[in-house]
Amino acid sequence: MGMTMLGKGRKAISMILDEGSFVEGKIDEYTLPDIGPGAVIGTGSLKGRKIAVIANDAMVRNPRFPVVYSGVIGMEEAYKMATTVYKMIELDKDKPQGEKRPLVLIVDTPGNGPGKVEELFGMNKATGAYQLSLAEARQHGHPIVAMIIGRAISGAFLCHGLQADHILSLSEEFQTMIHVMPLAGIARITKRDIESLTELSKTNPVFASGAGFFYKLGGLEELVNSVDDMKDTIDRHITEIYKCNAEGNSEKCRPSPFPSPSVLKYTPLLPWQTHHTYDV
Repeated sequence: MGMTMLGKGRKAISMILDEGSFVEGKIDEYTLPDIGPGAVIGTGSLKGRKIAVIANDAMVRNPRFPVVYSGVIGMEEAYKMATTVYKMIELDKDKPQGEKRPLVLIVDTPGNGPGKVEELFGMNKATGAYQLSLAEARQHGHPIVAMIIGRAISGAFLCHGLQADHILSLSEEFQTMIHVMPLAGIARITKRDIESLTELSKTNPVFASGAGFFYKLGGLEELVNSVDDMKDTIDRHITEIYKCNAEGNSEKCRPSPFPSPSVLKYTPLLPWQTHHTYDV
């Protein structure tokens, strides 16, 4: 069993960034809002390259929203993350393509877990804004790499990870989990017993939660087998994304199951559902 990185978002930052380079709570001279304590955000360098970082701190609880703890991305966290990305786009807008700073997402989140108050206040708008900001950052030429160190679950992974150019993950030995919902939730929706779904999850990547299964589905660019390799692997993928962008092949360099968000067309398979086209 490998060393787990569950709940160790801050430790991952120290392992990935150059020693002493991380400055939290600021993007250049802009100070981020003092909200969303579970969102760890700042700038630093990775092998000498200036980058921005967004991570989860699963060891803190948001005192204003009791449902936001253990790495949950709540309304404040999502708003803070979105603000970061848009500020980065603004600050780098006049830089040449090859100097748009990369963004590294360190992912360890069990989901959104919204409460009634957050829903009423507009949590869906905050998480949607964060997801859109990442899509816009990519379109402006910012390479985005997501590094899954623990949990990447449900809508929180949708807004914090799935919009990356390249998605990487520590292998299953580190207890990484990637899925839309737990088997108990699937059982309630499909009306199948948990025992049969558990057996199915051992062989079918659609039902399984492990990083290895998600890699087989094409959702991951690479599995990382050692925490010591995270830094070099992320740096290599940033270089690859820069190269793709420079050659005008950025869309071809993304994981195949995830089309460009610039024109994302979704056609439901069920006849009673209406057709939707989302133009982001």
